[in-house]
This record gives sequence, structure tokens and C-alpha cells, in this order.
Amino acid sequence: MIVTKGRSGLKAILTADIRSRFEEKEPPKFLDQSAAVSVRNFHLSLSTYKPTPLVNLSALAKELGIANIYVKDESTRFSLNAFKVLGSSYAMGKFICEQLGLDESKVTFDYLQSNEVRQRLGEVTFVTATDGNHGRGVAWAAQHLGQKAVVYLPKGAAFQRVEAIRETGATAIVTDVNYDDTVRLARKDAEKNGWYLIQDTAWDGYEDIPRWIMQGYTTMALEAKEQWENLRLPSPTHVFLQAGVGSFASSILGYYVNCYRNRYPKSIVMEPEKAACIFESALAGKKSPQRVVGDLDTIMAGLSCGEPSPIAWEILRNFADGYVVCPDYVAARGIRILANPLGNDHRVIAGESGAVGIGLLSLLLQNENCSELRAQLGLDENSTVLFFNTEGDTDPVSYRQIVWDGRYPLPK
Repeated sequence: MIVTKGRSGLKAILTADIRSRFEEKEPPKFLDQSAAVSVRNFHLSLSTYKPTPLVNLSALAKELGIANIYVKDESTRFSLNAFKVLGSSYAMGKFICEQLGLDESKVTFDYLQSNEVRQRLGEVTFVTATDGNHGRGVAWAAQHLGQKAVVYLPKGAAFQRVEAIRETGATAIVTDVNYDDTVRLARKDAEKNGWYLIQDTAWDGYEDIPRWIMQGYTTMALEAKEQWENLRLPSPTHVFLQAGVGSFASSILGYYVNCYRNRYPKSIVMEPEKAACIFESALAGKKSPQRVVGDLDTIMAGLSCGEPSPIAWEILRNFADGYVVCPDYVAARGIRILANPLGNDHRVIAGESGAVGIGLLSLLLQNENCSELRAQLGLDENSTVLFFNTEGDTDPVSYRQIVWDGRYPLPK
């Protein structure tokens, strides 16, 4: 393990020997190719499904001195401005199939919306805790299934994210506690009221639904791989993955580990400064995940989590090549770079959680204080880097302040 803390404000842990121990670890079978194809087949049955674009930022790559940069832009997913509905829709569909004894491989989303299913299932209420995007996905799926949803959000939740949930007809409740305590409140109220919890983090006795949500996310990884192959692009050398509880990062990493075995892209996991629970887990070097406490303040609201999902941590512990803690200015820089493209590059509208990877890459390649970390990560003129823009401008007020007013500038 290499621990780095430079003048740039970045902290990093690199697991230099992770590849040499690959054969000792079992890739997560529930995220393999056959599982991803099955999940994508379910998503294909949603009438508004279409693959999100894989955006080529060739001018930016040239400017930064590497071979290629590609961004899988999830801001266009189902017109919901974020990827999370992939997980919630699949998990809720799978849940209904199990409740009614249906074969999920033969069930379409249209059928789940039918009067026949609603009569057999009865009226149910789905509940979740969220920083915004996951809750909107649950609320959207519940609305389309003709069911109710109750969504809890932590203190400080952006007004626009709360309103986007309410626009689906769901009940949105903003608490006075942080994300992790909001999860506990949602869990308690679900048990008390007989609601069905659709949460993207796991604990003892609650593991099936988080796994289904993670499987739902593999649709975008499968899409990216197919787009890559159809364009006959060189395989990515690096993939930057942002993490809250770790479900997104581990689902993408787990899929690529299954596809490429020990030749999978070098994986870098990124977290906010005050919510770096994955980083702290790696630093502790223990099998069980570690937690961080406090308000977890960050502009990267979707990553503001203090307790990793144990399922996600197991995958990240076994296969991630590095973990980087990013101050808020890294995400803000990424937003500005994507909003102001070079040359013929397409503009990408990215929220704070979606842009942090581009911000980090730009600093690694342009800030001399990051030269050692850049070399340790093997970033050079031959590198092809893949990013996932997991959200658009889900908080338009913050987005405008960052792009127009230069909020969260680089430290001098």
C-alpha cells in the first residue's frame, strides 16, 4: 500500500500489489456478463429506454497530454438527469416478481404496470433514503407502477432535488440529520408502517435489494463496453469511479473484472473530503468497512455518505487500484471544464458528483504537485480514460454559481 498526501490537497492510497493477488479473489458473479445482459433486457422493456451517449473528448485529451478521454453521459437517462433509476427500476421489478412468483426473465415493465399485477400485489408503498437522485428514481418507478413512494432526504438537501421527487407524486421528507441517520430513519419507518424499503446500501439481513440495485447499474457498463467495441476503440487503460456508499463504483468495477479478468482497466475510486468512508476503510486495512461521522458536508451531495455498503466494500477492497480523496474544488473544476469544451468536443452538463473525475484528471495531469501521484497511477500519453457522468445539473442553482460565478475556485 502506498499512501500519498501532496500539496495539491489530494490524498491517495494505491494498492500496488492488487493485480498480483488477482487469482486469490473471486470476481462477483452477480455482476458478470450474463447477469448484465439479463438486466439490460429488462431495461429494454421500458418504453423510453435508449443507450446514453459515450462522448469523445479528443480535444481535452490532447490538451491534457493523454491518448483518449471518453465520458458515458448519464444525464440523459430516461429524462431524469441521472443514472440511479437503472438500479431502482430493476430492484423494484425484481421485488414484485418475487412477491408474485413471476419469472423475471419473461416479465416486461409494461406487464408490471398492468391492472393484473396491481390487483395481485395490492397497494404498496416503497420507501427510501436519498441525497436526491436515487430517491427520484424510486419515486419515478413507483409512479409508473401505480404505487406510492415516500422519500427521506438528509438536512441541507437542495430545493430542486426535493421538488423533482415531489413532482412524481411521491412524499418527500427532509430530515434534520445526515445521510446515514436518514437511512436509519427510513428503515425504522418502513418496519413500523409495513412499507417496502428500496435502499442502495446493505447491512446484515438486508442484502438482496442492494445487490439488485447494483445489478441494475451494470446496464450502463454493458452499454459502454458495446459502444467501445462498435467504435473499435482501444480498451480503456483507466476508469475513474466516484463513490458514496460504493454501490455504483463496485458495480462498474465488478462488471469489468468479470469481463477482462486481471486485464481490467486501472480503477481509481474518488470521494469527497469529509465523506471518505471508502478511503478510510482502505487505510484501516481491515476486512470490514469503516465509517466516518459528522455532517459529511460537500457539494458532491450524491457522494455524501459516511458508511460504506459491505457488499460494495468487498468488491472495492479486492479489485480497486487506488482511492483518492477530493476537495470540493476538484468537482467544481470538472463542472467548468465539461461546460466549456475545447475544439469540437461536445459540451457535457455535469453535476458535482458527475464531474469530479474530470476535475481530478485535469489536476493530475496539469498540476506539478501531482506529478508523483500521476506517475504512480501510470497516466501518460498512452492512457485512454473512461468516466461516468452520473448526474446532470440536478441542483441548477449550485451549477450556475459554479459555472457563472466561479464558486469553489482552485486554492492559490
